[in-house]
Amino acid sequence: MGFTNNRIAAIDFTRGISVFFLIIVHTMLIYGTLETQTETTIGQIIIWLGRGAAMYLIAMGISFTFSRRQSFYTIIKRAFYLLFIGYSLNFVKFIIPEFIFGGLPYRFLNAYHLKTQSLETSLFFLGLGDILQLAGISLLLIAFINQISNNKWLYFLLGLSIMILSKELSGFKTNIIGLEYICHLFFSNQYNVYFPVFPWSAFIFMGVFLGKQLKEINNDTQIFFKNLALQSLGLIVLGLSLVLTNYKYHFGDYYHLGPGGSIILLGIMMLCFWIANQLVKLFNPNSPFLIL
Repeated sequence: MGFTNNRIAAIDFTRGISVFFLIIVHTMLIYGTLETQTETTIGQIIIWLGRGAAMYLIAMGISFTFSRRQSFYTIIKRAFYLLFIGYSLNFVKFIIPEFIFGGLPYRFLNAYHLKTQSLETSLFFLGLGDILQLAGISLLLIAFINQISNNKWLYFLLGLSIMILSKELSGFKTNIIGLEYICHLFFSNQYNVYFPVFPWSAFIFMGVFLGKQLKEINNDTQIFFKNLALQSLGLIVLGLSLVLTNYKYHFGDYYHLGPGGSIILLGIMMLCFWIANQLVKLFNPNSPFLIL
């Protein structure tokens, strides 16, 4: 149910909703006042909606599994395309407003300790690591992983390992020119990279794992989403147990999560997929509720 023409309605729905949420969050973070973000109900709601980034990444992993374009060079091409789009959006979001439309908001620049219309500011925002940079790098990794093995458990183990190791590697960097920026993209614990590869690529890898699970049961979405709900509850309990032992280590900073935070977020997002599937079934034109 909900699987037509190699598309899963619930996955497409959640991915579309998560992209919409990301746009709202980005707009508020750049142009909204601090009071709007922290002291208003709508601001708090929007901040929490931004947590849906993980949902987009999981959906990306699931969708990738069903893509017909699985050759090494095709994946590499898609990866560089995403990177190009990511850095182009940085230019459009930050550089154009900064130099053509009177500059970025002072409060926003001050949060990064930057001055308006300076070279440092331009380079900082042009190189900002966001979700499309993460997606591009993750696809590059997938292209090489597939050369080794296409086994679903390899993706599960990679995702789990990244979640476990992310906090230990957070902030790792080298002073070697050229490699320093790469280290930031992979391990940053600052806000020059919002979605470092550790831990956020784990959500894409887990999405690939889930997509392969769905393929193995011949795309039976009824079984898939039932299992997803049960798995999500187990992950939420496990993640919450870890977070309660040491909140600062396991969660603390949403953009630079530890093991417990990553696991509980994965569980919550998987549960959201199940809820989305229930909504899709409810509002399906053939639904008995709509017929009545």
